[in-house]
Amino acid sequence: MFTNNQRQEERTGKHGTPRLQYLQELVSQFQNATDEETKERTVANLANFAYDPYNYTILRQLNVLELFIDCITEPNEKLVEFGIGGICNACAEPKNAATIIEADGIPLIIKCLSSPVRNIVNYALGALYYICDYNRATREEIVRPEVVDLIERYAAAESVSVSFSNLAKAFLDKHIHANTRDS
Repeated sequence: MFTNNQRQEERTGKHGTPRLQYLQELVSQFQNATDEETKERTVANLANFAYDPYNYTILRQLNVLELFIDCITEPNEKLVEFGIGGICNACAEPKNAATIIEADGIPLIIKCLSSPVRNIVNYALGALYYICDYNRATREEIVRPEVVDLIERYAAAESVSVSFSNLAKAFLDKHIHANTRDS
């Protein structure tokens, strides 16, 4: 459920932790963590906050989107999964997409398409679906032949994974086939 100021006040009460403070504590917890399990749990928690527009400004203020991008460069597949999940949750918002693009996130998201972890691929497909709309240069970076070929293979792999297939078909319908029909 999306939050607004009134709902947030009702949920936290008079003595609750304000959202900005709570998210700052999570970011600090991640930065100070010495074990992988704490990092995984913290990034998963941050990714859960990334779907709600109420949090978008705070996430940008705290550089959480950049933290997600850093996570998808890690060898730890759980950090990659939660990082790309956070990106996917947040990137439909144009300001968040801009932050991800400016932080050179597109090549890293594309790399996630080759992951053996299904959730990582699903989140990457979802993120590319939204980010492709940002501007012409972004679209051209994403719809390179080798990327489209991989997405077409996912679209054809319905017997392997319906979710891959459906997301890939939605991407192709919106960003590839719609443009060939318009020509």
